Amino acid sequence: MERILPFRFDEKEGVFWLLDQRRLPLEEVVVPVRTAKEMAEAIRAMVVRGAPAIGVSAAFGMVLAHLRGENLEEADRLLRQSRPTAVNLFHALDRMRPHWGNLEGSLKEALAIWHEVEETERAISQHGAKVLRGQVLTHCNTGPLATGGYGTALGAIVEAFRQGRVSHVWVDETRPYLQGARLTAYELQKAGVPATLITDNMAGFLMARGRVDVVLVGVDRMALNGDFANKIGTYALAVLAHHHGIPFYAALPLSSVDPGLESGEGIPIEERPAEEVLELRGMRLAPPGFPAYHPAFDVTPHRYLTGIVTERGILYPPFDEALRHALGLA
Repeated sequence: MERILPFRFDEKEGVFWLLDQRRLPLEEVVVPVRTAKEMAEAIRAMVVRGAPAIGVSAAFGMVLAHLRGENLEEADRLLRQSRPTAVNLFHALDRMRPHWGNLEGSLKEALAIWHEVEETERAISQHGAKVLRGQVLTHCNTGPLATGGYGTALGAIVEAFRQGRVSHVWVDETRPYLQGARLTAYELQKAGVPATLITDNMAGFLMARGRVDVVLVGVDRMALNGDFANKIGTYALAVLAHHHGIPFYAALPLSSVDPGLESGEGIPIEERPAEEVLELRGMRLAPPGFPAYHPAFDVTPHRYLTGIVTERGILYPPFDEALRHALGLA
């Protein structure tokens, strides 16, 4: 898969360049980030998004804080407040904390986090390809743009296509932010994978007609029992797949598992501005003054999962035992 990386670091200039994902697929515009405050705002505004990519970006946010002589406690606080649901953000910042006050150590750790994302996702792609076949449906965006590596669910889909296992991909548009329409479709087109865009509410229709063989999605945070948060609309897909007897898998690095959560009930759900539902690229979709509700994620119970794709292989029920073993907690 052609990797369209969401960022690059210019060590000489001390600038972290972000590909502005709000402008894709029509424009490829890069944004310079020079401070931790600017990084926190870029994450909050979804210039960069996707759990692994947010984690890498936050780590480099702390590198920028060192370079600019910012207050490290304040920089860490701002970055932690930028997006509450994806656990990778907090893992990355926890790893950066022992290197506070040491620019060389901070940069080395940030680069290590990025390298680990790449290596982990190579393995996820290889393992995930083994469970895919025929026509696959996916939701939101889980390719290189969302991770900075090779992608999780989308990486597996592209690898399965290369192996001749997958013939076609159904891409949910993923309302209201349209990550599927703007980003997943863009990446699949670049990779040469046959795919078709659908609105989110078409999935059940396709399943009922036997045109979906397997569903594979990403994960922003998973609890120890296998419950997981992903982009809003994932829960509905899981219920539909279960009703139609279609295998439903989630792909994630084990760093996206929160060992402090026994179930999905404790996962914080980010609520984003209502304007993202009410408007589309500045065009009003609803009457003036009409309210909207925008939870960015939902939680899918583990009972709907067929399996969990990780860098250590496919995990199967009982997920609490499988995840604890994979994390070395058993």
